Amino acid sequence: MKKVGYHNSISRKLYLSLALMLTLSLTSFAQDAAPAATATPAATTAVAAPAVTQGGDPVKGKEIFNTNCAACHKLDAKATGPALRGVGAKYDKVWIYKWVQNSGDLIKSGDATAVKVFEANNKIPMTPFPQLSEADIDDIIAYTMEKKEAAPAVLPGAKPKGEETGISNDIILGALSLIMAILIVMLFIVNKSLRKVAAANGIDVSPKEPTLPIWKAFAKNQFLVLVTSIFLLLASAFFVYGYFMQVGVDQNYSPVQPIHFSHRIHAGSNGINCNYCHSAARVSKNSGIPSLNVCMNCHKNISEVSDTTATAEFSKADYDKEIAKLYKAVGWDAANQKYTGVTEPVKWVRIHNMQSFVYFNHSQHVTVAGVACQTCHGPVQTYEVQKQFAKMTMGWCIDCHRKTDVKMQDNNYYTKIHEQLSKKYGVDKLTVAQMGGLECGKCHY
Repeated sequence: MKKVGYHNSISRKLYLSLALMLTLSLTSFAQDAAPAATATPAATTAVAAPAVTQGGDPVKGKEIFNTNCAACHKLDAKATGPALRGVGAKYDKVWIYKWVQNSGDLIKSGDATAVKVFEANNKIPMTPFPQLSEADIDDIIAYTMEKKEAAPAVLPGAKPKGEETGISNDIILGALSLIMAILIVMLFIVNKSLRKVAAANGIDVSPKEPTLPIWKAFAKNQFLVLVTSIFLLLASAFFVYGYFMQVGVDQNYSPVQPIHFSHRIHAGSNGINCNYCHSAARVSKNSGIPSLNVCMNCHKNISEVSDTTATAEFSKADYDKEIAKLYKAVGWDAANQKYTGVTEPVKWVRIHNMQSFVYFNHSQHVTVAGVACQTCHGPVQTYEVQKQFAKMTMGWCIDCHRKTDVKMQDNNYYTKIHEQLSKKYGVDKLTVAQMGGLECGKCHY
């Protein structure tokens, strides 16, 4: 009987090669075959003309509204004052002039409408705007009378905006998977048929010759064993050293907070000074956690963010939910613009935590030394999630003291000692280290 090579190994190689080829082609084809978006008829929406324009310019009115009115009013939701959408159809134009320019006088005169509006809004007095002319008020009325833009109608069977149309990736992947399964079945059938043909012709398929396991081959090669052992020892020493060097160092620690606070929006986009929220940093040892009342100074009237605030990671809806959490914590009823008295504590997670044997005074650094917050806390105006920027190790503090000059301008506290030490060291400017900043008792006591 004839003997031939081991065909089963060839078949296995063919199977593996085919499977690998199909897997790669499956991934690349699914990525490259992005369905072309088909043009769909745009939803027809008719833009209605303002109901009452009062002869004003809505474009100018929007600008005036944002400058003078937006702090207390919204068009479609109640804030400190009522919603102003369609206000031109609710009240007489002459009455609106008097109300905007001086609502207090109108209420004192006993005007029934003015008194009703005043009482309906928790008797909160409206800021008078005598500087606004009747033409300006006409522009504001024209802006408030514009119809709210409706969401574009979605045609039956049409996909929401942002989704691609055409053949979906799921169909493509399903078809390719089916083809792959058919090819594998065909290979099994061909292999079985070839075995039958070989048996019918008296051809004997020689068994696969046993090979030496890879680990035994590796163990017999002394050079590879030596090199690998040295490499593992060095790698282990490197990782062990790195681990022990990080003990007590929480650099880049960024815990999830109960209410998401974006420094990128507040300190970055809105330019809020760090000391507005962390006011204690100027006068005390600790910077302190801002009270929620500080948040409500702005968010009493800011119940949602603008569309431009959203990012790929956080949508507008995500930010609005976080503001709702703030309202729930302080017990603020946004619909009725009043506090309910039902509050909940916010369990903030501490990020920066100095050791108990270390003394650090924020006021000494912020007020006396004039150190910028970013020096220790990093570019917080770019952080979406606050993290620990610096190592905050002893070596890091000492290095800063060695490099930083003492702020002498308008700082009489150090005048006398600066004059004495500058002569001693023969320099014009002294570093914190030369002023005693490296003495153990300065930070440890």
